[in-house]
Amino acid sequence: MEEWLKSYPSVEGNYGHLLLEQQMALSPQLVGGLRPYFESAHLDAREHFHAQIAIDLHPDADAPGAHACYPNCLPLTAQHGLFGEVMAGLLTEVYQEEFVGAHNWTVPIFLFRYHADVESYLWTFARDADRERPIFGRFGSDFIGLSLDDDGEVIRLIAGEAKWRNRLTQSVVDTLMFGDYEDEEDEDGERARNGRGVWFEINRDMPVPHGLRQLQRLLELRAPQDYAAAILSIDRAIALDGPPLPRTNLILISGNGARRREAGGYLIPWEECPEDYTAPHDLQVIELVLEEGADLIEQIYSSLWRAGADA
Repeated sequence: MEEWLKSYPSVEGNYGHLLLEQQMALSPQLVGGLRPYFESAHLDAREHFHAQIAIDLHPDADAPGAHACYPNCLPLTAQHGLFGEVMAGLLTEVYQEEFVGAHNWTVPIFLFRYHADVESYLWTFARDADRERPIFGRFGSDFIGLSLDDDGEVIRLIAGEAKWRNRLTQSVVDTLMFGDYEDEEDEDGERARNGRGVWFEINRDMPVPHGLRQLQRLLELRAPQDYAAAILSIDRAIALDGPPLPRTNLILISGNGARRREAGGYLIPWEECPEDYTAPHDLQVIELVLEEGADLIEQIYSSLWRAGADA
């Protein structure tokens, strides 16, 4: 990661900002280095979806439904979204010491199996290879991470929103954060934004996100012994009358840099917490600026679970 990305971290009070710039060119070595984490992140969902749509986990090339393997077969726009969610987990685990609070974060499992429209898409696509279509996004937090104490109990959670855009300009990021422009102009002849962007969503999220329950259910299914204390402590955290866990919010915005961007340029202020953020929790923002990012994503996802894959 240090070879791939140059980091510009800053922390001010309960606000952290981390700018990451690509400094290593796209190469088979880079794709190969990232592949194991992406396969690990998608393994639970791959096993779940393949069982649900009734195809082998690792089908032969000429087996029925072999063209519908998750996540390789998903439309590129869907893969772009998945990339952001996986990177949110990876960067949280790698750069935790540079995050606000310097908490010890772990992302024990990703929530991809709860993406209902992916299952619907795969069911149809496996049976009719001509039925490609866009995929609706998954509801809720894009990922959940945990901070555990020495006894394995959850003492803090991090909930993330991850967004990918092909070109990161100020206008693009403003649309992400503040929403699209309204159709009508105001009395001064200017168009206002609808206020339905990332700031709106993250400010209104429940103190205990639904994703925490989903993560608990996955741990009960996949690693009940390893995470027994975490599972029990989540029970207390999600109780309707229980005290909520301390929380950190994460916003990751990733994409290719603007064509005339200068090194070190940021799109979300880093000196102090943006006034548009009104939630009571710590906030960590990551700006991940790539080169040939779409090609990187395509090469990663086309190589997953491919024997001898060489990007």
